[in-house]
Amino acid sequence: MEATRMAQAHGYNGLNIRDLASAVGIKAASVYHHFASKADLGAAVARRYWEDSEAALQAIREEVGDPLAWLRRYPDTFRKALDRDNRICLCSFMAAETDDLPDPIKLEVRKFAEVNIAWLTQVLLAADSVPSDQSDIRAQAIFAAVAGAQLIARSRCDIAVYDQLIAGYVAAGLIPS
Repeated sequence: MEATRMAQAHGYNGLNIRDLASAVGIKAASVYHHFASKADLGAAVARRYWEDSEAALQAIREEVGDPLAWLRRYPDTFRKALDRDNRICLCSFMAAETDDLPDPIKLEVRKFAEVNIAWLTQVLLAADSVPSDQSDIRAQAIFAAVAGAQLIARSRCDIAVYDQLIAGYVAAGLIPS
């Protein structure tokens, strides 16, 4: 959890094993016992992040029976990071660092996007809100728009900006209501 917090605040380049060990009250050697390198730690953190995100998306489907309600709740999954000390999605932050990431981390970051887009595609089809041949591109657009809204809100330190942008996406029909 602490590694995720650090990476959400400072990206992969801000993920430091010594600082992490100090923050959790252990020696750096203990971290290296579980992760041979910073890249291994970064990949594990990104993997855990998309796995947790996938579970949260599945929980939305299990809690509410209406596919349109699932779509309306989707932006909340990104809003939570802003609620936590003005953070942004870990994988969005790392995606911005793609040129500097080791390949194993790039794969995990891409998996996060794939999980979100696949979920959105399935939900758009279940909601029968777009033609099936347009569901994947709409899912990509929603994912990009929501992640972008999060980034803009963070840069302004104002979660109300996020809420306004999401409301605009709904009003414009990007996110079906």
